[in-house]
Amino acid sequence: MQSRERQAPRGRSPFVAAVLSFLFPGLGQAYAGLGARALALAAPMVLLLALGAGVVASRTTRDWLLSELASPTVLLIVLALDLLLLGYRLLSVIDAFRVAAALETHRLGATLGGPFARRTRVSYRPLPVLGLIGVILVTPLLHLGVARYDLLAYDLLTSISSPVGSGATPTASVAGTPGTTASPSPSPAAIASGPPWTGTGRLNILLVGADQRPKDRTFNTDTMIVVSIDPQTGQAAMLSLPRDMSNIPFPPSWPAASSYANGVYPNKITTLWTVAAGSPGLFPFPGNATQRGFDALKGTLGYLYGLDVQYYIEVNFDGFQKIIDTLGGVTIDVQVPVTDQHYPDPGAGAQNLYLPAGLQHLDGDRALAYARSRHASSDFDRAARQQRVVLSVRQQTDPGTVLANLDSLVNAFKDAVHTDIPPDLFPSLIRLAEQVDLHSIRQLVFTPPVYGTECNDPRASCYYSLYAKVPAIRLAVKDMFKPNPTLDAERQALAAEGASVAVYNGSGQNGQASTIAAYLQYLGFDAVVGSTNGGRADRLTYTNTVVTVYNGAETKLPATIQALEHTFGLTVTSKTDPGVSVDIVVITGSKTPQLAPPD
Repeated sequence: MQSRERQAPRGRSPFVAAVLSFLFPGLGQAYAGLGARALALAAPMVLLLALGAGVVASRTTRDWLLSELASPTVLLIVLALDLLLLGYRLLSVIDAFRVAAALETHRLGATLGGPFARRTRVSYRPLPVLGLIGVILVTPLLHLGVARYDLLAYDLLTSISSPVGSGATPTASVAGTPGTTASPSPSPAAIASGPPWTGTGRLNILLVGADQRPKDRTFNTDTMIVVSIDPQTGQAAMLSLPRDMSNIPFPPSWPAASSYANGVYPNKITTLWTVAAGSPGLFPFPGNATQRGFDALKGTLGYLYGLDVQYYIEVNFDGFQKIIDTLGGVTIDVQVPVTDQHYPDPGAGAQNLYLPAGLQHLDGDRALAYARSRHASSDFDRAARQQRVVLSVRQQTDPGTVLANLDSLVNAFKDAVHTDIPPDLFPSLIRLAEQVDLHSIRQLVFTPPVYGTECNDPRASCYYSLYAKVPAIRLAVKDMFKPNPTLDAERQALAAEGASVAVYNGSGQNGQASTIAAYLQYLGFDAVVGSTNGGRADRLTYTNTVVTVYNGAETKLPATIQALEHTFGLTVTSKTDPGVSVDIVVITGSKTPQLAPPD
């Protein structure tokens, strides 16, 4: 009897074998003494881990793979692989339990002898079986977590790329109708946007911030920024058009061009979406009313700028606020204080808004107010603030915060963001965005008097609107993309120092501060018209330009100071005044050079 016990196989717990194969496929089989079986089951996992290690070791491959996760097709493949891996692990767990139980049955038979030695049926005891059930129930948890995030991402990507959008039911009469001819007969679909992006040519995307008013059945596009990126150089530009700009030409081939006087849209550009969405005869683009509204914007702004605007991304203001709150807020360098005694308040009608200068961490409501406020500042300032918000959110988005708040972000994005970008292009766009140097993005705001003529007469029908100076706008865009190594180097140096510049009118000449600010922005300065006293200096009798750097900023702004001295032909002075929040103040005078962006 003792001889039989010494020669019998060692006992192996089926439950322990199952747990070991749960930890790593094949480990339970090795525990049971089945080396070949263990290697066969472990080999796929070893190869998978080796592949993962190679991906992690190569930053290029890792970044490429992560960007590919923005493709709905890839997400479905990941989901299928996740389910296959789950099946493979469950197979390994069950197999380890089964073979260990079989060996245990054989050991008992060999130990007891007699009729037990001849038994071939595997015996499963209740407690190990219960343990196996527990392991089987635990095994899918990790895979279900992966599948959950995978499906959330898939839902987000397919939802925001839906052509439905968030526009209101259109009412064409909101912004008027053409008065020269009757509506044209139905015609073949007009071309509204450029050809699909292939990954090699310049990419142009229209960013739209929308103010939706369901009661009025309107959809005002208060923010319109065309982002243009050259994939060959990584050069990027942001072009902002004020919401009140009017007299913008339509492409000549559109029915609307022959229906409106002189082929231009006479109303504020902020109303074009609503008019186009409700006028299929004038804007015969394929798709529903929502897509028609955005196609009209893309085509009109593309024709104005001389660019093929391929896609749009729309963010409604309520959703924007939720996104910022979910991300934990955004930190913005407020260049000059923002004051607005008439900022809209859904509950009270209006509120007294004040945002002090300096670094401010803003929640969604305050960030939206910073971007939208316009009663006490110029369109130039407002558009510049909107661009600053876009860049700040892009710079500060942390992947950890995104993952930690994925559920809330998905819901916020689904409600707030819509685009006509094909979902399978998302990975390429992410890789392209990584090539862009956020500190060297060229920014251009088309404001009067350089790019438009203001109509401020309350007695006139045009109050308040801007008439676009189309040739000046087109030449500015063309010049922005011209290779100019010297100017590019100067812009990069100015962007690296990041000085904030406020321009005040000290001569009383109409529009002088706006023109100088636009020119400085063209050169690469972060310049705006001063927000205090309506952009006017302490007096309007200055003869010469005065440039003052405040509070010790001169020690960190050598390139900026040198460029200003060269531009105005003067010597910059220094002052200390805690009440001044910007780095540099420029006060124009009657002898200030007539400087303006190229036209």
